[in-house]
Amino acid sequence: MLLRPALVCVLLCLPLGSGAVSWAETPVQSAAVADFSRTLRIDDIMAVMQAEGMNSGDELALDMFGDAGGAAWQASLARIYDPAAMRARFDLALAEAMGADTEALAASLSFFGSDLGQRILSLEIEARRALLDPAAEEVAAADWAALPDKDARRVAQLEQFAQLNDLIESNVMGALNANLAYYRAMSNAGGFGHRVPEDQMLAEVWAQEADLRSETVEWLFPYLALAYSPLSTEDLQAYLDFSASAGGRRANALIFAAFDAVFVEISAELGRAVALQMTGQDI
Repeated sequence: MLLRPALVCVLLCLPLGSGAVSWAETPVQSAAVADFSRTLRIDDIMAVMQAEGMNSGDELALDMFGDAGGAAWQASLARIYDPAAMRARFDLALAEAMGADTEALAASLSFFGSDLGQRILSLEIEARRALLDPAAEEVAAADWAALPDKDARRVAQLEQFAQLNDLIESNVMGALNANLAYYRAMSNAGGFGHRVPEDQMLAEVWAQEADLRSETVEWLFPYLALAYSPLSTEDLQAYLDFSASAGGRRANALIFAAFDAVFVEISAELGRAVALQMTGQDI
């Protein structure tokens, strides 16, 4: 299970709308989602995403406002990156994605609930946390560049893993969708000084596709190499076999659907927050 790199703005938790799933009305589904999120250590993942988001929020303030954004912006970021709220939004989106198919998560619960699965999750989370440090990111990139001469088989396994889980395309499309939501919200909130036509926003977003693809590849493979370096060839092959299975593919699709739904909503709210900050309104 892999999250896409934090290439799109920052994460924000939104209040649930009137169309939200009622957990009290779907106890079986609620239990399945809670068990899935607990097994896959979504709370730990959200904690890392909080740290990533706070860093991205500071960088965004410098780009958009020319400074750190002040106390109001920092308060907004603290609200944006509340891990418990992000977890709640993820669970909701996962429930909506899986519908009544509570068995769709069974294969993942079996694999990730095993000793190997829990070890893999720990390695993924630790690697993502390590890459918060720019120096560690540089080292990981250098190690990946040197890997073909050291272990061609491991390179082939990592490339197969990315292909099986559709990591590049899913990340790029998710980033494009989130960026479009950001532009729409920023335009609606007056951040551009006028309402930007939809076709102009679409053109701007699609113009980013090549750069997003390049950034995804540049981040992804050093991350994979770092995360899975402690795994034996056999253990990584077991992960590949799970990823290639029907259950693994279904679970991967659900995970991406849930995170994409979160990213689209939070990116929209981020665009609104930036616009309000720029126009001097209360966030």
